Amino acid sequence: MNTRRVKFILNMAKNVKKLTLANKLVKRGDIIQPTEIISRQSRTDNLRDIEDLVGASSNAAGSSNSIYFSPVQARKRRLLNGEIPKKTNIELEALTPTRVPPKKNKKDEQLVTKTQVGSATVVKCKLMPDSVDSPLRIDKIKQEFEPQIKQEFIKQENQEGLVNIKKEPDPTLEPSLYIEVESPQPLWYYHLESIRVMRNSKTAPVDTMGCHRCADSKADAKTQRFQNLVALMLSSQTKDQTTYEAMNRLKDQNLTPLKVKEMPITELENLLHPVSFYKNKAKYLKQTVDILMEKYDSDIPDNPKELIALPGVGPKMAHICMAVAWNKVTGIGVDVHVHRISNRLGWLPKPTKEPEQTRIALEKWLPHSLWAEVNHLFVGFGQTICTPVKPNCGECLNKDICPSANAEAKQKKKKE
Repeated sequence: MNTRRVKFILNMAKNVKKLTLANKLVKRGDIIQPTEIISRQSRTDNLRDIEDLVGASSNAAGSSNSIYFSPVQARKRRLLNGEIPKKTNIELEALTPTRVPPKKNKKDEQLVTKTQVGSATVVKCKLMPDSVDSPLRIDKIKQEFEPQIKQEFIKQENQEGLVNIKKEPDPTLEPSLYIEVESPQPLWYYHLESIRVMRNSKTAPVDTMGCHRCADSKADAKTQRFQNLVALMLSSQTKDQTTYEAMNRLKDQNLTPLKVKEMPITELENLLHPVSFYKNKAKYLKQTVDILMEKYDSDIPDNPKELIALPGVGPKMAHICMAVAWNKVTGIGVDVHVHRISNRLGWLPKPTKEPEQTRIALEKWLPHSLWAEVNHLFVGFGQTICTPVKPNCGECLNKDICPSANAEAKQKKKKE
């Protein structure tokens, strides 16, 4: 052999990590079942390459002899040491499998396995060794596991049924129209349902002292509509309790357009106090009464455009007045509560600074059937739980899916 080649082989042999056959087998976790064993009578006479033995067992199993290790290393090492392999007659005897513990596969130990293929479930049964030749054994296994297989199928069908039920909307809770709504917030309907639950379990000031509760139920329809408008004009930046008390004082003086027109401005201011900006609101109320008596026969306009044209009346008041006084839904009444909560829940494509911007953004995607409801829900929710300062997120059913609640929790963790 060429001298340079021998040196190259020697250098490679030094760098090769020496792994014994046992270590290689343990590392792989396989069992070798050789068909013969070498009885070593003497170290020199019975010398034989182990590749021949393993190769015989591997070939017997129908696999290549290079599965477990390189068939070159051991033989080359002996050649490099100057030894010549001697083939001698050997005594053969049966061998038990090598004591290398195999890696147990839980799937192999299971008699019944399930495999998901698309939407179908394939159930496989592992038969015992004697089941092929024994029909009785097959019947026994069938009787033992057939109920279990049926039960699994029934369970699977039930689960698929539940999934289908969840996908199909309940017409009483979630109309099919809502599924196609392209909302900036994918969880908007879950927010709404949770707010409905919280509003039903907790009474808010708007429920008993809102503008829809301020009109005199014994008065005629025209007078009630006027009183609804007056309550809305007073409610701007004022708590419902304060507005309700001021309306009661006005009703004690017979609240009609004619009565307000004849009332001195100072007396009207005293009746409105402590409503926010009561002097400005008294002036606006006087001007509005003159317009109503002159142009609308002491009634109020029946459309939002003419309502907004009245002194001291904004879009929020106009749309709420149309819903309360005329029973017509013309738009969403967005006050500070609706404005704040819509931004906190992420119901808007981007944050807004003014309630009117919030109204326009909401009306672009929120179903029309919810326009009248959202104001009453959000106002009461904002008065009790989602308050302007220090909201009670711990009591809110949306705390796990509210972007603002999660953001506040993260900020607290960072501070801690």
